[in-house]
Amino acid sequence: MIEGWAAIYIFLLAGFTGYEVISRVPVILHTPLMSGSNFIHGIVLVGAMVALGHASTIGQQLVGFIAVLLAAGNAVGGYVVTERMLEMFKSSKGGKG
Repeated sequence: MIEGWAAIYIFLLAGFTGYEVISRVPVILHTPLMSGSNFIHGIVLVGAMVALGHASTIGQQLVGFIAVLLAAGNAVGGYVVTERMLEMFKSSKGGKG
């Protein structure tokens, strides 16, 4: 388990790296990037469910339940954004597909 200054250092390094990577992506690709990252973020839902399954105290169960709710919301949001993004690429002439 990473604790203390090492955790803060990793958090700051991850934030800086994420900012630098995202700032170099063209604006037109932000929506697909966000959609894909939200979809992949579904692994957090699995982790939250595993953590909730191992929770023993009421406090741990409460935090695990909130984590499951937030992770599920994020995964669903990824699907919704992807659906809206795909709707933008469909033809507006009324044809199927």
